[in-house]
Amino acid sequence: SDYRQSLQFQHLNEEKQNIQVEVLRGGKRFRTSIFDLVVGDVVPLNIGDQVPADGILISGHSLAIDESSMTGESKTVHKDQKAPFLMSGCKVADGYGSMLVTGVGINTEWGQLMANLSEDNGEETPLQVRLNGVATFIGMVGLSVAGVVLGVLAIRYFTGHTKNPDGTVQFRAGTTGLKQGFMGAIRILTIAVTIVVVAVPEGLPLAVTLTLAYSMRKMMLDKALVRRLSSCETMGSATTICSDKTGTLTLNKMTVVEAHFIGTRLDPCDDVRAISSSSAALLIEGIAQNTTGTVFLPEDGGAADVTGSPTEKAILSWGLKVRLILLHTECLL
Repeated sequence: SDYRQSLQFQHLNEEKQNIQVEVLRGGKRFRTSIFDLVVGDVVPLNIGDQVPADGILISGHSLAIDESSMTGESKTVHKDQKAPFLMSGCKVADGYGSMLVTGVGINTEWGQLMANLSEDNGEETPLQVRLNGVATFIGMVGLSVAGVVLGVLAIRYFTGHTKNPDGTVQFRAGTTGLKQGFMGAIRILTIAVTIVVVAVPEGLPLAVTLTLAYSMRKMMLDKALVRRLSSCETMGSATTICSDKTGTLTLNKMTVVEAHFIGTRLDPCDDVRAISSSSAALLIEGIAQNTTGTVFLPEDGGAADVTGSPTEKAILSWGLKVRLILLHTECLL
C-alpha cells in the first residue's frame, strides 16, 4: 500500500511541478519546463508566477514576493536592488521584474528544505511505541513463565516424579540410559520454547497494518491521498492543532466597502445611480486601464475569475459590479 501510494504521489508531483516558464537564453525568448532551467538564464516574473529557482533580481518595478512557503510569514516582501535575492517556491504577489538564475534543483533553498523533510529519520509513531511496550512486556512474562516451567519440569523429570501414560517412571538415576535421558530433556526444552513462541504476539503488527490500510482506503474515498500508512495513525491521535499566525488563517481577500466619486458618497458602494452614466463609464474605463490584473469570463456563464494583487482584485471586482448595475440601468431606460 505504501508503494502504491508513493507512485500516485510521484505522478501527481510530476504533473504539478512541471511548470512552463518564459526564459531569455542566448538572446532568444522562449517557453520551457521548470526542470530545464540552468544557471545563467533570465526569467521574467509577473503577478501570480512562481519563482522557479533561486536568483537575483536584475530589473523590475514594485516587485513584492510572498515568502510564506519558506518563512511562514504572510506579509509580502518587497524586492529591489537593496534586497535582490529571490528564493524558489515563492509567489509573485505584486509588480513585475526579471531575475538571473543562480541555483537550480537541490542547490536551491527550497530543494534543501524538501530534501531534509523527505528524509526518513525512523521515528516511531505513538501506536508503535505503545505496541513495542506491550510486546516487550508480554515477551518478558512469557519468558519468565517458560523459565519457571522449564525448571519445574526438569526437577520433576530428574527426580523421578514424571511418569509415562502406563505409570512407569521416565527417569531413574543410574538406570535410565544417556540417550533416553537426553531425549527427555529435549522434550522439556521443547515445551518451554513453545511457551515463548506462543507468548510473542506476532499477529499484532499485521493486524495494525491491516487496520491502517483500511483507514487509508476510507480516506481515499474522501479524496484525501495518504503517502504513508503511519500518518493515518498519527493524525488519528491528534487532539489539538495549533497555529502561531493569524494571517495564515484568513482568506487573503479584500473588498471595497465604501466609495466616493467627486465628493458624492456611493451608498451602497456599487450604486452608481447617484452619478451620470458618462461619469460611471469613465470610472469603469479608468479601472480597466490602470491595472495589471486580468478578468476572465468563463464560457459556462459562471462567476468571473479575477487575478492580480488583493487590492487590484478588490477594485476589479467592484468595477464589475458597477458595470453590471450600469448595464441594468441602461436596459431599464
